[in-house]
Amino acid sequence: MTTELSVDYLIGLVRELCKQSGESEWLEFKVNEHEPSEVGEYISALANSSALVGRPFGYLVWGVANDGHQVVGTRFVPRGKKVGNEELENWLLKLLVPRIHFRFLDVEVDGRAIVLLEIAAASRQPVQFQGQEFVRIGSYKKKLKDYPDKARELWRALDRTPFENGVAAERLPGEEVLRRLDYPAYFELLGRPLPENREGILNALQQDGLIDLCRAGNWNVTNLGVVLLARRFDDWPSLRRKAIRVVQYRDASRVETLREQEGVRGYAAGFEGLVAFIDALLPVNEVIHQAIRTSAPFFPRLAVRELVANALIHQDFSVAGTGPMVEIFADRLEITNPGQPLMDAQRFLDTPPKSRNERLAALLRRMGICEERGSGWDKVVSQTELHQLPAPLAEVPDGHTRVVLFGPRPLTAMAKIDRVRVVYFHACLRHVNRQYLTNTSVRQRFGIQPQNSASASRLIREGLEAGVIVPDDPQAAPKLMRYIPAWARPESL
Repeated sequence: MTTELSVDYLIGLVRELCKQSGESEWLEFKVNEHEPSEVGEYISALANSSALVGRPFGYLVWGVANDGHQVVGTRFVPRGKKVGNEELENWLLKLLVPRIHFRFLDVEVDGRAIVLLEIAAASRQPVQFQGQEFVRIGSYKKKLKDYPDKARELWRALDRTPFENGVAAERLPGEEVLRRLDYPAYFELLGRPLPENREGILNALQQDGLIDLCRAGNWNVTNLGVVLLARRFDDWPSLRRKAIRVVQYRDASRVETLREQEGVRGYAAGFEGLVAFIDALLPVNEVIHQAIRTSAPFFPRLAVRELVANALIHQDFSVAGTGPMVEIFADRLEITNPGQPLMDAQRFLDTPPKSRNERLAALLRRMGICEERGSGWDKVVSQTELHQLPAPLAEVPDGHTRVVLFGPRPLTAMAKIDRVRVVYFHACLRHVNRQYLTNTSVRQRFGIQPQNSASASRLIREGLEAGVIVPDDPQAAPKLMRYIPAWARPESL
């Protein structure tokens, strides 16, 4: 068997499915039929209809007769099936949009071969196969476009189902839940004593939406429970790609990789270890102070921590096949997460916080890993100012969000675009703290000596020419001039 699920679990699942009164929106039985395009259409139909009726998974079962649901066995061997020169599973995955999780599971029941195709319910958008959306109407597979009422109903169901509430695994016994979830970390992070028995532990996890009591008995584990507390992401196939990846390169390019590591544990359970691992890989600066050589961090540790937490919390989990990534270069640090930001990337510092994963953010706040006040970006900019580093860069490349921290660089080595970005974020930070950008504050930000105030004036002029700052009072005398971000300009100006 090629899955981490036990044989007993799979046999029990097959018997439970056979007890159903008949095929339904989320269940289809076959014996040997396995035409590849037909399988792809069933994946689309069962994924969409499972979401429609509130089921976390749909199932296509080979080896069970439709009439009477007798276990008869099948000759279908999915891992030996190819379409052209391509394996069936890869061929199907390539033609599905979005690339949802599905897997073939094989087991023997009463000495007969059975194949289950487990299909995750659609999330955020209907699932297409070869550009076409399908749905189940009762036990029949139909094109969704021919049933506009069903399409509207499906979109409503997808809109009201947040990622955190999705189910990563069904019907797990309590002992299996506790084997796969790092429940001691949950209680430790919340500062709560560990309950004396299994029932108390499971009840606490249920209260926070990490697990849910299954109608058929045992427990369903939610996506929220997995991404926060997984002991091993590999135990959860549908969420395996959501583990964070850390890559270290030899120099300033991606040509040569020194080290690559994929996260093993859930975000909450493994956060401190993740930050420590990244910190150990970061380059250091040799600083001489009063004839004593010391090592100083290349990047502010607090800024790194905040940006890693933000990438985990604000990612778009509906983007399949990818997860958060930290890339360490000789001169910079890049942190990327799936999904475009919910606000203008240039307004991270002043805009009230928004999160597409509210329950995830709330629980991580209670665990002391993040804040929901939106002050994380303030801390990042403050830290770069404190260490007189170039300002962070926020980018939105191809449906992702990327933040870049740059290592130490003297003012003379900064390009104009970098100098303008420093001036802009300095003005933003001053503004949210009810202060103004001035010649003096710019000199302090860049470490410019008072006798070189003309250099600060040139930096301010570059910001004005780029349109990122404006005078607070255009009529003020030159020596009394104060500046604000352009977006903070009063409407009357």
